[in-house]
Amino acid sequence: MASGAPPFRAVIEPDHGAFLNPPDMPEAIRRFCQRTKQPAPETPAQFVRCILESLALKYRMVLDQLRQIYEEPINRIHIVGGGARNDLLCQFTANAADLPVIAGPAEATAIGNLLTQALGLGYVESLVEIREIVRRSFPLKRYEPEQTAEWQAAYSRFQGLSRGSREV
Repeated sequence: MASGAPPFRAVIEPDHGAFLNPPDMPEAIRRFCQRTKQPAPETPAQFVRCILESLALKYRMVLDQLRQIYEEPINRIHIVGGGARNDLLCQFTANAADLPVIAGPAEATAIGNLLTQALGLGYVESLVEIREIVRRSFPLKRYEPEQTAEWQAAYSRFQGLSRGSREV
């Protein structure tokens, strides 16, 4: 349903303190939108879309910060864990960052724990071998950027909102 909701109706700053642990998340989103002069989501689909778009835009902001301190080019994003199962989040992230997203494995924590123990016990030889085992054992899904001009405009709006939300 969220994929069919209107895009960029409202965006939130996911790291804002209002979203840390509110008793009513939809109400916290409504209040944030009211304080930032945006139309609040009204339906469950609009709330989900607002949250996913905002997360993707936040990922883009963090990516831009990383690019300022990391000398090597960043040419793809890997999403692992539960977020890798959310097709819309993965596609929105590719769109917002204008980079391909590689999603999976979904159970990355358990897999990493198991393979780290295997390394410690000598069943695997190196981090390179661990990566190859994961690559051969778990399906990954690739998402290519789409509609990047719309996402760039939304990102500019998000940047201003993110700077201004410290006072909200």
